Amino acid sequence: MNTQTLWVVSGLGILAVIILMMYMASLYRKVGPHQALVVYGFGGTKIVKGGGAFIFPMVQSCRDLSLELMSFDVAPQQDLYTKQGVAVTVEAVAQIKVKSDPESIQTAAEQFLTKTPQEREGLIRLVMEGHLRGIIGQLTVEEIVKQPEMVSDRMRSTCADDMNKMGLEVISFTIKEVRDKNEYITNMGKPDVARIKRDADVAAAEADRDTLIRRAQAQRDAATAKAQADQERVLAETLSLAKQAESQRDLDVKKAQYLEVTKKQQAMADKAYEIETNVMQQQVVSEAVKVQQAEKEAQIKVQEAEIQRREKELIATVLKQAEIERQKIETLANAEKMRLAVEAEGHAASIRAQGEAEAEIIFKKGDAEARAMNVKAEAYQEYNQAAVVDKLITSLPDVVKAMATPLNNVDKITIVSTGNGDATGMNKITGDMTKMAAQVPALFEALSGMQLSDLLSKVRLIGDKTPKPGDKPDGLAHS
Repeated sequence: MNTQTLWVVSGLGILAVIILMMYMASLYRKVGPHQALVVYGFGGTKIVKGGGAFIFPMVQSCRDLSLELMSFDVAPQQDLYTKQGVAVTVEAVAQIKVKSDPESIQTAAEQFLTKTPQEREGLIRLVMEGHLRGIIGQLTVEEIVKQPEMVSDRMRSTCADDMNKMGLEVISFTIKEVRDKNEYITNMGKPDVARIKRDADVAAAEADRDTLIRRAQAQRDAATAKAQADQERVLAETLSLAKQAESQRDLDVKKAQYLEVTKKQQAMADKAYEIETNVMQQQVVSEAVKVQQAEKEAQIKVQEAEIQRREKELIATVLKQAEIERQKIETLANAEKMRLAVEAEGHAASIRAQGEAEAEIIFKKGDAEARAMNVKAEAYQEYNQAAVVDKLITSLPDVVKAMATPLNNVDKITIVSTGNGDATGMNKITGDMTKMAAQVPALFEALSGMQLSDLLSKVRLIGDKTPKPGDKPDGLAHS
């Protein structure tokens, strides 16, 4: 078998399957939930609701039965007579449907399966008109007009058995209109209308009367309330004026008290301010005195330091200058001697004699200088007594000037009087300077180690000098 034959066979097979499926689909009948499918023939009668079933031709057949609500008018063409014999025309609306259970559907199918909807509604209407005629004959016009719900309930209960026999149920029955040709229904309401009108007139009259009474009572109550309100208003105004007077009085009292307290506090504050001002002034004066005292103490310390400096300067320049000079000369002589000795050792033997001669000369020269130094030292010893006294005395102005030098650096002097009776002002300053100058002899006594009076007692007149041993008297010298 070639490929082409295979494709043909496959296509025929698929076509056969499609045709078979289409045939099976044509055999399948289905209905919605509002319909029932009645299948009859081979296998008996079968009810299918909201589904489907296969219907095999020639052995089975089927019909649709609607389960939808049927609504139609129930209005008999002939007049209906009430219990009172009054002919009335009643128009109503009924809603009926086939029950949903299979037995009721099968019963309804037995009754209406081959009939059209119009024929089915006509049969149901005849049944219901007959039952309506029987119910109306048992009731009065007033009951029919005033109690339509009662008529509907009796209609549903009466028709229920006949409807069940046809597989149906009455969903609702409503009376639309009740009328008559003799205007019975129209006149039926006139007594009630007259009574209602009479009651309305009476009620209106009573309402007018009650209105007048209540209006009078309201006016009386209003007048009473107004009079009472006026009294209460006058009383309230009186009390308010009294309260206002009391409040004004209390306010005046409080103002007076507050003013008194304010004045007292102001006076106390002023007094405290004055006291504080005096205290501050005293503190300022006290601080100024302290500052001046501190300045004065600083000046005294500066003066003392300057005096000490001058003392040291005098000691360094006057007393130790001679000793330093002597030591310097001796040191120079010894150094020169040693230098020459070293130089002499270095000369050759040929000039030794000459060197020794020169050394002898230098030695003699040094000895002469030493003797001169001894003489100068003896002179300094005498200088310590007479010349030193002279030097010290001639230096007194310089010492006093050095002590007064710090005062030249003072730009401003503030004089504070303590009021204790001591010298004050410039007298105090000059007195202090005098005391400082009076301390100069004590300073020289401390430096020289001798009393100034002893030094002065040793000062001799010019020419009154003790002759040394070997000196001749002046008379002998002249001779």
